[in-house]
Amino acid sequence: MSEKLKIRPYARLITMLGDQLIRDETIALSELIKNAYDADATWVKISLNNFNNDFTTRADSSIVIEDNGNGMNKDILEKDWLNPATPVKLKNKQNDPLTQKGRYIQGEKGIGRFAVFKLGRVVRITTRRQAKDSSNRFIDRGELKEDTLYYDFARYDDDFLSEQGKDRELFLDDLQVEFSQADPQVFKCQPLKLGVEKNLTTGTHGTRIEISRLRGTWSEYKFNKVFSQTSDLQPLLKVSKDTDFRIYFYVNDEWLNNDSNSNNQKVLNLLANKAVFKVEEGIFHQASRSFSFKLNGVSTTLSFDDPEIQGLYLYKLLDPTIPKKACGDFKFDFFLFDFAGGPTQPPKYHLDREDKGLLKKHRVYLYRDDIRVMPYGSPEDDWLNVDVIRGTKRADTFLSNDQTVGWIFITQKDNPALKDKTNREGLIEGDGEFDTFKFNVQILLAWLRAKPYARYLASNRKKAENELSRGDRMDAFIKRARVQADGDPEMLKFVNSFKQKYDREHSVFEQRIKKTENLAAVGLSVETASHDLMMLLRRSLEQLDGLIKDLMVHKDIDSAILQQSLESIRGQLGMVETQMGDIQLLFPSSKGRSKIVDVREIVDKVFNIYKRVLNRNSIDVEYEVNGNPVRVKVTDAVLLQLFINLFDNALWWLQTTDSDRKILITFDGDDQRVIFSDNGPGVREEDAPYIFDAFFSGKGIEGRGLGLYIARQLLDRFGYSIELATNLKDRRLNGANFVVNFNQDSGQK
Repeated sequence: MSEKLKIRPYARLITMLGDQLIRDETIALSELIKNAYDADATWVKISLNNFNNDFTTRADSSIVIEDNGNGMNKDILEKDWLNPATPVKLKNKQNDPLTQKGRYIQGEKGIGRFAVFKLGRVVRITTRRQAKDSSNRFIDRGELKEDTLYYDFARYDDDFLSEQGKDRELFLDDLQVEFSQADPQVFKCQPLKLGVEKNLTTGTHGTRIEISRLRGTWSEYKFNKVFSQTSDLQPLLKVSKDTDFRIYFYVNDEWLNNDSNSNNQKVLNLLANKAVFKVEEGIFHQASRSFSFKLNGVSTTLSFDDPEIQGLYLYKLLDPTIPKKACGDFKFDFFLFDFAGGPTQPPKYHLDREDKGLLKKHRVYLYRDDIRVMPYGSPEDDWLNVDVIRGTKRADTFLSNDQTVGWIFITQKDNPALKDKTNREGLIEGDGEFDTFKFNVQILLAWLRAKPYARYLASNRKKAENELSRGDRMDAFIKRARVQADGDPEMLKFVNSFKQKYDREHSVFEQRIKKTENLAAVGLSVETASHDLMMLLRRSLEQLDGLIKDLMVHKDIDSAILQQSLESIRGQLGMVETQMGDIQLLFPSSKGRSKIVDVREIVDKVFNIYKRVLNRNSIDVEYEVNGNPVRVKVTDAVLLQLFINLFDNALWWLQTTDSDRKILITFDGDDQRVIFSDNGPGVREEDAPYIFDAFFSGKGIEGRGLGLYIARQLLDRFGYSIELATNLKDRRLNGANFVVNFNQDSGQK
């Protein structure tokens, strides 16, 4: 025998959907504001009544949310509002997602109304439905009657397990809600205060929700957070202009001006005047997987196929499954600031303490159809994992959260897979679409830090160096001091003594710099070779371990097999010895003695270091020899460092391309120069002025910005030079082309 049973939820489901599911008062009020937005209200007024001066509550404290939206009637209240998870909004969105005012409907789960129970235990809803004409369109008057729902849940404990202190098994349908209908008392064109607006009335339709017997603990900190976050429910850039939906906050009948209290205008001024980079009118195009935007007013296009993207450290960490999900097109604006300051910062970008404090209140916000997805954008929220990646991977992957203010705009039409979590705390994760969406945003932010912002920093450093070279150097200062001391023997003696001490100290520091550069060169080169060396050593150890195991198990072992294994190990160790011998030429003890060196022999040594990794990446290396051999007076170490860096750069960039990969090295003995070329993506025009500067890398954060800088410094000591090829005849391949000139006259500045 079988029978049909019904699912009957306990009354405590209200607690789970209201108090427990919705994290805080900010989310709760945001849900009620969104309801007003969906109802085509032009305004929503939130009033905190009978609060103490420190925002703590009293027994008679209440929160009132009122709007002039479409309102509800008995039929809607009974069939929709009182039924959890009602599908009415979901069905409306499927049939026609737009309201009569052309807004996209925000709600769809049918549980946002339980936000009222996060705020308090007693709720009175007064509402009057907007009337419709014969074509079922709203007209500018209300229906005849005004309806009221009254919840009094103060008699129950927080979990609805007792009533008036007595244990009781309470089911959801045991809860009684009082309904009444009467002639309009609230929505009958009564005078209304809304900010600076005059001669306003409540109109003849809308909804008023009064919540009393408030839950939780209120404080000034909590109120400021609620006020700030709900004020940002619409994009700052949109609210600052004309909008058809405004939010008004009142505390004890006193209006809090959102614009002035949130310092919106000051923030807008900072965005307009203090941002180092403005990324505006941005669009991510899903079909082409590319970004288009204006960078400081200049139209820019950036594709995921671009080597600058594929070379990013963050891109190389990519889970290969992420890009397989399509998140859809989206729009964005970003503003990047220089918080570091310092003497190299242009004055126009200087931020004082107040400026920084204002910017720190804003992060990267996410808006769906112009309504904010909470809590993204809150100061404490790191939804893009900026702080996580900076703290656990590399700090220079992104600018800090404090330095970046932005808005991202998605829509229900273009991004249907990006859905709200049931608790309204962000978007549903784990299905792939959100991961793809987040990764796309992270990649753009990483590129902004690695490329434009890195060029900005390099430009500042270069300007500071140029300032020093124009007359602020110490020797020029001492020369002027001697002129002024002429005729004063004591002062002249002091200046001369100062000059001697300065020269000694300058010499010491110059030697330290040279040693540091040499050591840095060794470190970079050893790192380059270490991968293959470790692989060879590991393979040798594995073979030795195998031999030892065989000897322990089998006392008699085939001598031919033993000889073959030992010869293999000997060959691998011989390769390690050869590479280590070449690397030893870089050590300081080997650097001091100059001699005539055949450049091609050094290139051969470096090629052997890179041979395996070049083969693994299908990169062909060709030589072209014109005239006599290129023979120069220099140390082996300088040439090794030079060509290690050139091979390393070419290898890195060629790995970002899918075409046939090639390196061409041209030896021109007649002109005493070498041209090192590859057919990778080449050096971007905007990077070219900085590639030989210390700490700037075209690779972005993946590079250290020291390789080419040190190579140029070492060559310069011998009067030689390295430049990026500018003449068409020197560009042997269509990628990067470097000209190394060993004619000493060319190296003189």
